[in-house]
Amino acid sequence: MVEGSERENGNLVKMDSTESRWVFQSEEEEGSEEEGEESSRRTSYESEEEDNVEQRLIRTGPRIDSFDVEALEVPGANRNEYEEFSLGRNIVLAIQTLGVVFGDVGTSPLYTFDVMFNKYNISAKEDVLGALSLVLYTLILIPLVKYIFIVLWGNDDGEGGTFALYSLICRNAKASLLPNQLPSDARISSFRLKVPSPELERSLKIKECLETSLTLKKLLLMLVLFGTSMVIADGVVTPAMSVMSAVSGLKVGIASVEQGEVVMISVAFLIVLFSVQRFGTSKVGLAVGPALFIWFCSLGGIGIYNLLKYGTKVLRAFNPVYIYQFFKRNPTQAWMSLGGCLLCATGSEAMFADLCYFSVRSVQLTFIFLVLPCLLLGYLGQAAFLMENLTENQQVFFSSIPSGAFWPVFFIANIAALIASRAMTTATFSCIKQSTALGCFPRLKIIHTSRKFMGQIYIPVINWFLLVSCLAFVAAFGSINEIGNAYGIAELGVMMMTTILVTIIMLLIWQINIIIVLCFLTFFLGVELLFFSSVLGSVGDGSWVLLVFAAVLFMIMYIWNYGSKLKYETEVKQKLSMDLMMELGCNLGTIRAPGIGLVYNELVKGIPVIFGHFLTTLPAIHSMIIFVCIKYVPVPVVPQNERFLFRRVCPKSYHMFRCIARST
Repeated sequence: MVEGSERENGNLVKMDSTESRWVFQSEEEEGSEEEGEESSRRTSYESEEEDNVEQRLIRTGPRIDSFDVEALEVPGANRNEYEEFSLGRNIVLAIQTLGVVFGDVGTSPLYTFDVMFNKYNISAKEDVLGALSLVLYTLILIPLVKYIFIVLWGNDDGEGGTFALYSLICRNAKASLLPNQLPSDARISSFRLKVPSPELERSLKIKECLETSLTLKKLLLMLVLFGTSMVIADGVVTPAMSVMSAVSGLKVGIASVEQGEVVMISVAFLIVLFSVQRFGTSKVGLAVGPALFIWFCSLGGIGIYNLLKYGTKVLRAFNPVYIYQFFKRNPTQAWMSLGGCLLCATGSEAMFADLCYFSVRSVQLTFIFLVLPCLLLGYLGQAAFLMENLTENQQVFFSSIPSGAFWPVFFIANIAALIASRAMTTATFSCIKQSTALGCFPRLKIIHTSRKFMGQIYIPVINWFLLVSCLAFVAAFGSINEIGNAYGIAELGVMMMTTILVTIIMLLIWQINIIIVLCFLTFFLGVELLFFSSVLGSVGDGSWVLLVFAAVLFMIMYIWNYGSKLKYETEVKQKLSMDLMMELGCNLGTIRAPGIGLVYNELVKGIPVIFGHFLTTLPAIHSMIIFVCIKYVPVPVVPQNERFLFRRVCPKSYHMFRCIARST
């Protein structure tokens, strides 16, 4: 409780019973706005004020960047942003996690073997065992080992995706190209900086290199933009692939159905899918979560049925020797099948990118104890069916379903495919939001669909853009085999960028032993490059369209970032000097009319040049002027009591202030 107050040179000083004081800061105390900018000459007012404030700070406690202490006395302003969830809430969250995060990887059994065996006919049962062994170890190495056990821990206080990794790197090293950082940003509690220990020379050198090398900053940004463009491309291909693969089951149940009819039904399903996206992750996730649980149970049940019916010889595929024999016997065909094999791991990036909606622990436990066992059983069952039916290498999943259960499973598969399509769509929303915060994407209308979870958002423009692009892909490709190759390119592009960024985090922030880091980078990047070489081998089939699409997105984001940087630097160079303001006097050389004037600008410090035009063209200026700046900061959430900074721009008699509204 404030017991006394005093004023010193226009600065409000408040003191409580414990002798702790808060001092209002003027903008001059923050120092230069950006490194390398020449310091402006201070007036006698500024020098005297700074000296008095510094003397005061010697005797006072911590400073608060607020115009007035009373600004903090808002009901609920200091409340905790995070709540402890009950058992019931955790169960609901687990159901939502199943419905949002794992739909993509959960529907991969619909098309993985179809794409793998599309280019050639199976000649021996050993080929099935080799292909199955590839699928099993791809599932174990990429989704489980890489993402569940390693990458998920590289989240940015709950945010996932390539831009979350970039944001985390920018907070621990000044690697951002946009020069609008403030020293006060680092005092946001969400930053939680983990400054590298002085004892670890390697991490300090990496930090220094990132901060001093403009080339490395640009290279890092380009890697992130490339990964993000692939995420958006993935958000286009995923619905097309998932829905078409599920609807294609009609050709097994009804022999008269043609591919054109499958395409038309898929288009109708996609329109419905993107139309319900606006209802939000919580509502849709809770509604479809039980359906996806039934899907996983059906997948595991069908797998067990096929193992019991056709034999358990396929369990030998857990021996990696079959992979070696597969490549030795058919090297070219085995290499070409890698692109299809990778599809079993599609959705791995969605588990990370959608992390903002849920917790790391819920994603890990759900995948390990439910998703992975059902996937393994599903692939083992399909392989057991193929061992006895070598010629039926297309529509393997639907062909292996017991005749009495075909239509119920077909219905559930289509629902699961629609759910799977949402996984990368929500991940795309998250990446767009993060890229906007770092000045790499135009500002769009973002709708928060949940009062409890800040990360659950909906971007209408992006939603309809994805729908139009998805329909164009379906019409252009027309079959899952051609879409599958493009799907692999998008997935691998994101995976490789994630591997590189996580490696930087291991060196810079986690400070792990260099041998472990090199093993992680060499192994996973090597595996992903091997897969990438396979999908690039078929780029002439039409997959180049996806590469062009991603390249256009990359150019848009890079040019927007360059323009944002150029615009901000121009505003900094042209801002009005404090000497001019002091010469004009407190009336600013015009008439001060009663009222409050809000001037919106991008500057976080200084007086924008547009204000000079107001002074010369308008007959009067409001008696109180507030420069409002909406600043995006690279943190997942800004606590409620830290969202606004108020500063006095000129001496008190000028009645001019700055309000920085910090958003994410």
